[in-house]
Amino acid sequence: MPQLLDYNLHENVVAFSTTRYGGFSTGAYGEFNINRYCGDDVESIRKNRALLCQQLGISDDRLIMPHQVHLAQSVRIDEAFLTLSEEDRQTRLEGIDAVMTHLTDVCIGVSTADCIPLLIYDSRHHAVAAIHAGWRGTVQRIAQQTIADMTAAYGSQPADLCVQIGPGISLDCFEVGDEVYDAFAQAGFDMPSISKREAKWHVDLPECNRLQLIAAGVPEARISVADICTVKQSDTFFSARRLGIQSGRIFSGIIYKHSPQK
Repeated sequence: MPQLLDYNLHENVVAFSTTRYGGFSTGAYGEFNINRYCGDDVESIRKNRALLCQQLGISDDRLIMPHQVHLAQSVRIDEAFLTLSEEDRQTRLEGIDAVMTHLTDVCIGVSTADCIPLLIYDSRHHAVAAIHAGWRGTVQRIAQQTIADMTAAYGSQPADLCVQIGPGISLDCFEVGDEVYDAFAQAGFDMPSISKREAKWHVDLPECNRLQLIAAGVPEARISVADICTVKQSDTFFSARRLGIQSGRIFSGIIYKHSPQK
């Protein structure tokens, strides 16, 4: 079975990130990958999805993952979405980097391999969201945009949100060119708090997203950070910088359940 990194957001919420262990994929995709957009074997992906769904206690049609493009667009998963054909679902999920739902027993999630995954739970309205925040999405403030989208969709208020920031590239390993540093600076970020200069600039993506959440009004005490660098721990978590683009992806997912898990 897939070996998961579990998070404690609420007793009625299952939230996790997958590790590389417990599946059928091989090589740079080994062992557990369910991302269909990175070149892995289709049958391995199918079997891995089946394993994860079995472990989560859901059917495959309730495991939702978008095709991400490093923008800040979100999609709402509602009852109407669940009635769509597979082809229509993929059309709706194309170009999406954040997913949200208020439905129970539906696992929404995002794929990363150095980018930053964020999982959100609204403790008042029982809505959840999953965000893929690469550096481009972070510059576009996708975390803040998704919170605004949750407010519009569900009435969510930042003070009621609990957020988990999952495994991603660390400040030490995220070496960037001047153009990336400049993109953050021009977007108005407080560069001394999220960057440092060595041979090249380094940017702290997890911290940048944490500060965005606080600026949006999420209480600091309700934000947890996994503090796992995917590059340094690429034996356990996929890292595109370490393994190359043609490799597996971490899936970070969240489900609101009817009752506490035993």
